[in-house]
Amino acid sequence: MQDVKEPLYQQLITHVLKKIELTEKEQEHLSSLLTVRKLLPRQYLVQQGDVCNYESFVCKGFLRSFYVDDNGEDHTLHFAMEDWWITDSTSFILRVPATRNIIAIESSLLVQISKSNLDQLYNDIPSFERFWRILNQNACMAQDQRILNSISMTGAERYHALIEKYPTLEQRMPQKYIASYLGITPVFLSQIRKSKSAGKLKK
Repeated sequence: MQDVKEPLYQQLITHVLKKIELTEKEQEHLSSLLTVRKLLPRQYLVQQGDVCNYESFVCKGFLRSFYVDDNGEDHTLHFAMEDWWITDSTSFILRVPATRNIIAIESSLLVQISKSNLDQLYNDIPSFERFWRILNQNACMAQDQRILNSISMTGAERYHALIEKYPTLEQRMPQKYIASYLGITPVFLSQIRKSKSAGKLKK
């Protein structure tokens, strides 16, 4: 496992160095606080009702975050691919039961950090708080844009904007989950994909 860990840790460190500077010693310290998790397809990273214990960085693979309502309906909330982070933030920070499930769609390799180790990292490497602030700011802006799109665009327009932004998404996430993420039905999504232009269909 040690042979597997080192390149994965380096992948995360390269990701971090795009936003903040770390000395060699700080990089080594960061690596000492990390663990590796391997998931098979359809294996859960987090289950609704459990406490989410880690922030997880995706080195390889694809994961989906979803909520199951009281009627058993499945609602896709987020997805994550290589060089993305995924977690249930409220559960992770407040140590309360998770409100969502996170599951691997593909075989996945993750680098994880626990809440206690992340707090330790903030104390030991203060600049890491800036890194996390940048991540959270980017996540907030993306969420704001998604909310705006949901009220200002048709379902077809939201689909085309999503695929333009993430061209490989259709090859990695089943159509029914993409439809759920967009808040439309799989049947309507199928119609959108078959249409020659988004303007021919209105939700």
